[in-house]
Amino acid sequence: MTGLFTRRAVAAAIGSDNGPEFTAKTVQEWLERIGVQTLYIELGSPWKNGYNELFNGKLRDELLDREIFDTLQEAEILTERWRWEYNTVRPHRAPGHRTPAEETQLP
Repeated sequence: MTGLFTRRAVAAAIGSDNGPEFTAKTVQEWLERIGVQTLYIELGSPWKNGYNELFNGKLRDELLDREIFDTLQEAEILTERWRWEYNTVRPHRAPGHRTPAEETQLP
């Protein structure tokens, strides 16, 4: 997230489910220090956060359920490869079936 905040801007708030990656005390403290508010969806209400749920499903179906990671380095490399393809190669259902990278380009 540091890289994203450096390249784009520090978000005013981050909405997420109540998963361990966003309820971890270290992450909460870091976000608070840089002035980012954390907004959690109601427990048992994944439909209130459809974009995250869609992404989590794609990540699980297209990467996590298909790979066995033997080392942390292998997990990092394969995850980064999947992330790059997801954002720059693979069209999404957005208008015009553009990739997320294309969608964020200024006209």
